[in-house]
Amino acid sequence: MSSGELLSIDPQELQFAFELKKQISCSMQLRNNTNNHVAFKVKTTNPKKYCVRPNTGVMLPHSTCDITVTMQAQKEAPPDMQCKDKFLLQSAVASPGATVKDITPELFNKESGNQVEECKLKVSYVAPQQPPSPVREGSDEGSSPRASISDNGTVNTTDSAVPRAYAESRDISSETRALISKLTDEKNLAVQQSSKLHHELELLRRQGNKSHGRIPFVYAIVIGLLGVLLGYLLK
Repeated sequence: MSSGELLSIDPQELQFAFELKKQISCSMQLRNNTNNHVAFKVKTTNPKKYCVRPNTGVMLPHSTCDITVTMQAQKEAPPDMQCKDKFLLQSAVASPGATVKDITPELFNKESGNQVEECKLKVSYVAPQQPPSPVREGSDEGSSPRASISDNGTVNTTDSAVPRAYAESRDISSETRALISKLTDEKNLAVQQSSKLHHELELLRRQGNKSHGRIPFVYAIVIGLLGVLLGYLLK
């Protein structure tokens, strides 16, 4: 922002997003820094190329004024996108109650003793802003898989590889659970058989005591079977 004794100007450079065969506009704001009425006039080195609205006016004390500068559609771009056009903003203290009709060339003449300020503004061309590329609805390109949870708690996703991996892990877990269940049943059965053998051994031991320490042949066989069973459980 340029701040003079009379007017402040923002911005100091007029930037146009240049496009061929298209009218382009930019704006600037003036602010009256005084307690006086201030008249202004906007000039350019290429008046046929630009339209300034408003190009003249009278500003009340401490007021602001927005100015729009429109560049006519251009048939060709300048070399290296460089613009040599310039603008000149003239401002001068006006009498209270002055209007646009009271603005004359003599008002901006320093030799007449009026308080006059001049500010030069450069022009530059900038590349137009490109809008973001629209994303096709339902397109998964460049996006991560979207997951959802169904009513039964199963995770669903749009990535085809993920459901297969999830299904495979679920099958492996089922096989593992079946194997664990089978081994548990076998263990319970072995424990039951071991308890039964212990009971039979106790009966045989009692019969042996009644036979004065003689161990029947069946008792020896049961002891051998019990050893085999215990060895199987300890594997």
